[in-house]
Amino acid sequence: MTTDNRRNRLLRPLRARLSGVRGLPRAVRRGYRARRTARTLTLDEPPHPYGRALGLIAVTLLGGWLGLLVIGAVHAPVGPMDTRMTLRPSLTGGTRINVSPLGDLELGTHYAPVRLDVDVDRLDPVRSQELVDHPDRFAGLQAEVTRDVTRSAADLVLHSCVAVASGATALGLAVYRRPRRALAAGGLALALLGASGASAYATWNPDSVLEPKFSGLLSSAPSVVGNARNIVSEFDVYQKELARLVTNVTKLYDATSTLPVYQPDPTTIRVLHVSDIHLNPGSWRIIASLVKQYRINVIIDTGDTMDHGSAAENHFLDPVSTLGAPYVWVRGNHDSRSTQKYLTGLKHVTVLDEGRVAQVAGVRIAGVGDPQFTPDRSVVAAGDPAERTAGGRLADSLRTQRLAGTPVDIALAHNPVAATEADGLVPLALAGHLHHRERSRLPQGTRLMVEGSTGGGGLRAVQNTKPEQVRASVLYLDRKTRLLQAWDEITLGGLGLSRAEVSRHLPRENQPGAGPSPTGSPSPAREGSGTPSHGPG
Repeated sequence: MTTDNRRNRLLRPLRARLSGVRGLPRAVRRGYRARRTARTLTLDEPPHPYGRALGLIAVTLLGGWLGLLVIGAVHAPVGPMDTRMTLRPSLTGGTRINVSPLGDLELGTHYAPVRLDVDVDRLDPVRSQELVDHPDRFAGLQAEVTRDVTRSAADLVLHSCVAVASGATALGLAVYRRPRRALAAGGLALALLGASGASAYATWNPDSVLEPKFSGLLSSAPSVVGNARNIVSEFDVYQKELARLVTNVTKLYDATSTLPVYQPDPTTIRVLHVSDIHLNPGSWRIIASLVKQYRINVIIDTGDTMDHGSAAENHFLDPVSTLGAPYVWVRGNHDSRSTQKYLTGLKHVTVLDEGRVAQVAGVRIAGVGDPQFTPDRSVVAAGDPAERTAGGRLADSLRTQRLAGTPVDIALAHNPVAATEADGLVPLALAGHLHHRERSRLPQGTRLMVEGSTGGGGLRAVQNTKPEQVRASVLYLDRKTRLLQAWDEITLGGLGLSRAEVSRHLPRENQPGAGPSPTGSPSPAREGSGTPSHGPG
């Protein structure tokens, strides 16, 4: 016992030292684990709740977009065509129909952060041949297309929900590595898609097909939505026009190498409105092409055909007699009296000034020349008061014609300030000068249409960093009433550009469901405008 007690006393210090050595690694491991846990929490959780929320939103949006891109498309037959439908993020919404290789057709169907893209993949030869062999089946195309689109839309909604939820969840799991966070991202993606759908439903505009915008080769074929009178008289519901669209796209595919020209109603008067050519020689070829393509009855030029109004420039005007339609002209502030005299002597040209009235192609037109010749620096420009005085002479002529029982159909002036003096005395007034488009209804009911530069700003355009677009408009007038039924706005890329767009517009009183046209309104109603890329000439 004594020996054992002595041995224990000798070993006790050694055991204590060994116990301390064995405990040291555990302490070190505990400290390492604590530091690792703290570092993990710091990396996974942003220090501020706003940062966490913004991060979740970013992951949701990116994941939802990737999901739509990868698995959100739906392949569906629509009538004789095979289409691919997808939803895409967008700031303006709307619908884009890609008819490759002919071009695009854009419709302002809705306002939401998502856009519907419809790509026409191919024309099914079997179904197309059946329509060609049995034209009577076109009568049932409306119901068939409606069913196809309804079924495809429901399928697209389901696919899109799965796509955004899957994409956001997958990206959330990759970023956070936590199932709860990933599911939150997927749920938020579904909520955002639902809100976008509600916005699209609330702003849905089925009449948007009345004002499509064409680009590419489709700009050469406005017949894809029918002629002006047919749109006014026959369009009543969206499904009918959708069937018409499918029918005409079928015809376009049958003749992609020789696209059909626009075929308006034979009784419709077609007016080509041009302005501010500014010595651009390419404008004559463009105008001649539009006259032939649209079968124009009369060309109206609201001035600034020249740049300096010098006698040396007069021979620039010689092609006017060979454009294929009568040419009606009023003087602009860049056109001199010498220019006006030279044009008066050309064939097929009618020059209007001081309220003179002429009947051309069945339309009674009155006009006044611009009172200010700005290139001549010796003359002090009198500004808007001079324009209103000239417009007053135009208004006096319009009143005289009305009292005589021969009312005027269209009033012309170069400057819109002068044209506004015709308010209440004529249904339609045309002007230029601004180098961009403006469409408005004046207080007393006259519609004022200001055209952009058909010369793309003229030769001065080479001085601009950005080319100015070439603009012209085709106006469709009823043969009996000579009232405006519809108009096409034609926009061509400027110097060095080749893009072409044609957009269809109808006056509000001619749109489906519209009531009688008001005789007046308390303030001008803007119907459309453009963005100037060059100052007024």
